[in-house]
Amino acid sequence: MANLQVLSGPPLQVKCLGLLLSCALSLAASAAAKPRSIASLVEEAYLKNPELHFYEQEIAVAQGDRRTAGTWPNPDLSGQIGAKVYNSLGGRYEGTGPVWTVSLAETFEFPGRVTLRKAIADRQVALARIGLEQFRLSLRNRIETLCYRLLAAQDRAAAATEVTRRFRDLIAVLVLHEPADPTPFIEMRILEGNAATLNRRATQARTELQSAQFELNFLRGVPMNQQVEVAGQNINLPTLPDFGQLIAHADGRNFDLQTRRAELEQQGLRVRLAHNEQWPSVKVGPYTAGENVIDSKRELGLTLSMSLPLWNQAQGSEQAAKARLNQAGASLDKAVREVEREIINAADSYNKELKTLGEDPPQLLAQLRDAAKLADDNYRLGALPISTYTEIQSQYLAGTDSVLSARLNALQNLANLEYLTGEQLHGIGLPSSPSKDFSGKE
Repeated sequence: MANLQVLSGPPLQVKCLGLLLSCALSLAASAAAKPRSIASLVEEAYLKNPELHFYEQEIAVAQGDRRTAGTWPNPDLSGQIGAKVYNSLGGRYEGTGPVWTVSLAETFEFPGRVTLRKAIADRQVALARIGLEQFRLSLRNRIETLCYRLLAAQDRAAAATEVTRRFRDLIAVLVLHEPADPTPFIEMRILEGNAATLNRRATQARTELQSAQFELNFLRGVPMNQQVEVAGQNINLPTLPDFGQLIAHADGRNFDLQTRRAELEQQGLRVRLAHNEQWPSVKVGPYTAGENVIDSKRELGLTLSMSLPLWNQAQGSEQAAKARLNQAGASLDKAVREVEREIINAADSYNKELKTLGEDPPQLLAQLRDAAKLADDNYRLGALPISTYTEIQSQYLAGTDSVLSARLNALQNLANLEYLTGEQLHGIGLPSSPSKDFSGKE
């Protein structure tokens, strides 16, 4: 008992410790449950996404290759050692002694070759940097789209669950009454069928919600099952510039076109390098030789060696490099036209979705929701037929789905345009009022 009292300590300390632990747990729970803004999720992905680190290391690889391209080759050190037997003209043995040779040679490239290799390596560094920026923009747009998908799935699931609950409540009331004619029985079956259909829609929305959350966690580099709540966002759907301005922006900032142009420049340098390599490199350096047989001899001089371009004049390499240069030019022309087509297509789709959203009353979803609630109250009082009741509930869900789909499609097209033009056409949505959801309902 004495040991137990010592281990337990004073009651006051135990209470303080328990209070501190409960405060820490409550703070951790509140921090975990706090809604996250899209901007904070994007910043987290920039820090933790493993593929982003891969592109960062690609730059380090290209910089290492650049350093190698500008480095002189190491000198060659060679030596020979042997023995020499000396006999006179009459065949009389005169003596034996060692002979040796040592040489040191440095390779000198043909003028301009090292410069071309460094220029090619510089283009590779530029390509790596373009790849990193391209992935960062793609990651940002993907996370933003996933957040909006997640919020839309929440709204779909909430609306379907709300209507399903109304149907279930009515079914529970109808079951308690003995129908005097088949009408209440048929109405109950209509409600049961609609409830089953809407329950399926709610399940699909929750599945979409979970799928978006899993992909969001994957891009953020966190555990797949980690729960995340995205704060409601104000949807920013700006008016686009005309097609000509969008294409002009893309001509200078599109990452794919920048990549193709850098590859074209790089391939042109490879053609010049292949032409330069038809001239051989030269190895030059000092050498010394000596022997100690009858007397001691020493020899000093310079050594020079080079390959003779008699059979292999690098013409095949130059021809292949020119063909690849032509391919790079054709690829750039195709990419330019492809980017123009995708910009026009995405802009046209975006403008159509924006027009569709503009034709609906601003408070359409709120009005449909209020009408669905009013219909529920009046049907319970017997003032509304079952057909009208189920129709307004279905229209409430269909209208919610239509508006959410139009907004998601517009945001997806806007993200595609930002990727294609390299221009930020809108800011990441700011958190909206806690009383509003993605569809704008209170």
